[in-house]
Amino acid sequence: MKKTSPADSDSPARPAVPGGGYLPLGPNDIERIHEAVLTVLETVGFADAIPSCIAALTGIGAELGTDGRIRFPRNLVLDTIGRAARHITLHGQHPRHDMRLDGRRVYYGTAGVAVNLVDAGERTYRESRLRDIYDAARLAEGLDNIHFFQRPMVARDIADPLELDFNTLYACVSGTSKHVGTSFTVRGNVKPALEMLYMIAGGEEKFRARPFVSNSNAFVVSPMKFAEDACGVLEECVKGGLPVLLLSVGQVGATAPAALAGAVVQTVAEVLAALVYVNALRPGHPAIFGAWPFASDRRTGAMAGGSAEQAMLGVACAQMARFYDLPCGTAAGMTDAKLPDVQSGYEKGITDLIAALSGADLVYEAAGMHASLLGFCLESLIIDNDMLGLCLHGRAGMDVDAGQLSAAVIAETCLDGPGHYLSHPQTVKLARSGQFHPLVGERWSPREWEEKGRPDIVLRAVAEKQRVLAARFPRHVPRAMDERLRARFGDLICLPRAAMGG
Repeated sequence: MKKTSPADSDSPARPAVPGGGYLPLGPNDIERIHEAVLTVLETVGFADAIPSCIAALTGIGAELGTDGRIRFPRNLVLDTIGRAARHITLHGQHPRHDMRLDGRRVYYGTAGVAVNLVDAGERTYRESRLRDIYDAARLAEGLDNIHFFQRPMVARDIADPLELDFNTLYACVSGTSKHVGTSFTVRGNVKPALEMLYMIAGGEEKFRARPFVSNSNAFVVSPMKFAEDACGVLEECVKGGLPVLLLSVGQVGATAPAALAGAVVQTVAEVLAALVYVNALRPGHPAIFGAWPFASDRRTGAMAGGSAEQAMLGVACAQMARFYDLPCGTAAGMTDAKLPDVQSGYEKGITDLIAALSGADLVYEAAGMHASLLGFCLESLIIDNDMLGLCLHGRAGMDVDAGQLSAAVIAETCLDGPGHYLSHPQTVKLARSGQFHPLVGERWSPREWEEKGRPDIVLRAVAEKQRVLAARFPRHVPRAMDERLRARFGDLICLPRAAMGG
């Protein structure tokens, strides 16, 4: 589908670079997938729609069959794609963190439902807690190549679903002023969360003007069935002004076809069905195309998050989103390695770079994750920030204007100068900018490394984590507002003041 390219009148708030460039699907491949998607939506449709979903969809032309399945005529799907929201902005609590999703930049962030915190220094796993989510958020606040923050772990120390949803969001928005993604278990848990967000924003109208939280919504039980609770959440979030990530995560060979192309067809069909649903509820509501089929190891059936197949699936779905000119998020960096090691490095680096090259606007799961989403590591969050900086810097390319081509500089140095560029004004100027410098990666000589005690990157990340967590207690949610929140929601807030610096 034709894509518009409006003039870019504002600069990105964080170090983001153009996406696109790696296109494994050819034009004919895309058209064949598109045709299969429309056929599946028109002939198979969705089961298990809740009454309000049925009313919304049939009200705009979807068909309810005698078998209880909702089917989507192709013209309805195409019309929805044509009028869906484009070039949306995901806001931060501070405008410097705003992300413009226009197909021209790529942003990296976290996500996940890890049930373990990985201690890289001790090489151990333990159940993740609410405090770990807050710690991850305040670490991410200072990492320039992490553009947004979605809860990467489940707070296993909170059993009640309402307390879990509310406190997860509270920990995230308290720990970072970057855009936050969150999820909810049931519809009723959305209302108190929205009330909290409206209070932080200074009122409902102000939040709706700049929503700094979005809902990650797994609306589907693959294959092709609506998820009752998630659909209730979706409706409440659209009503409350939250942008939504429409998330389909079928497992290849289990809840999605074993053929990779078939998995793409089903996943894209599922997400487009949700897009029709959202636009039936509120035309033009900001929604992100979140087609995330997960690869499996064919020998064992286990998830293979760091595999080449996973990378291809994510890129193919991103290409389909670009074909439809829809805001797009994909998942990458989901290493199968249990600790930050060589396997972790190559799986994350390759898959995160390929995702950036695919044209995706947002890359979720990009940092900190291990064990195919079962473990999250704070030290890896720091290490992966360096890796993402390298991906972003490499993807940005180089300037080739007249000054950068340096013909005059070469002539001056070779004909009249000292025969080297060490003291040339261009060298001095560029030494101060334009180069990626890792935070915990090292570029010492072997001798310097020996003199420093031969530290490795994990030990440096451990030291950086300890330094930051001892000192950084964000106050973008002012203390007075935090007191108001605690007074309003009482015992619902589980994160103690002491954990937030007193």
